[in-house]
Amino acid sequence: MPSFSLAALTALELSPPELVEVAAACGFEHVGFRLLAATPGGLAYPLMDDAKQLRETRSRLDATGIRVADLEVVAFRPETDVESLTAFLEAGRMLGAQHTLVAAYDPDLSRFSDRFARYCELAASFGLTADLEFMQWTHVPDLNTAVAIVERTSSAAAGILVDALHFDRSRGSLEHLHRISSSRLHYWQMCDGPAERPSTTEELIHAAREERMFPGEGGIDLVGLTKAMPPDITISIEIPTAELAKTMNAEARARRALHGAKAVIAAAGIIS
Repeated sequence: MPSFSLAALTALELSPPELVEVAAACGFEHVGFRLLAATPGGLAYPLMDDAKQLRETRSRLDATGIRVADLEVVAFRPETDVESLTAFLEAGRMLGAQHTLVAAYDPDLSRFSDRFARYCELAASFGLTADLEFMQWTHVPDLNTAVAIVERTSSAAAGILVDALHFDRSRGSLEHLHRISSSRLHYWQMCDGPAERPSTTEELIHAAREERMFPGEGGIDLVGLTKAMPPDITISIEIPTAELAKTMNAEARARRALHGAKAVIAAAGIIS
């Protein structure tokens, strides 16, 4: 049976301790934290640099029984030094995290592949996986590219992160997904979106980072995607809704998201 994680981006206004409390109140089993910003200057909570908040977060996790599914965002750029990520990974080990999300912002895919392989080995030494997320505006824009890079990596920590929105927008193939070894699929991200795909990169980015839809309320084939994924891995519910957040608090949004996700997996024939 799958378990559910409240992704950081669903309620990025909450600090990690606050996010744990909301996850517990809503019935999630896991939570995800954004320790590194997705973009320069973006919002993040660098617990590796804040010992007090790291201890508080660990305390909330212990008190609620919530576990950490993943940490974000390891954004590889041309200047990224793999060793500089050691403190981030150490924080992950202290939090009991399982996975780390990787994004490719390096146009030199050969260089990125080499660094990704080194990062996988480093992450594994801390008990964490390294999961490459494909996004159309990055240099790993689709499932095919992600698979090619991960398959070059011998480390068992190397994985492919399937995000429902990016899978749909990049016209991913369910048939191809079925052929990927389950050992490379550690967790995946669920959300929904309009059936009509954005026509520009700017619209793609805006929708992905700020305005997604709750599972079952859009036009993405989430039932088909759910059936194609391993049934027993964590589903991270990642649904930023910047406009709705002006009038609906984080707990209410998280509850709505989880309710929709459970309805999707039930429709797929999986009972949670």
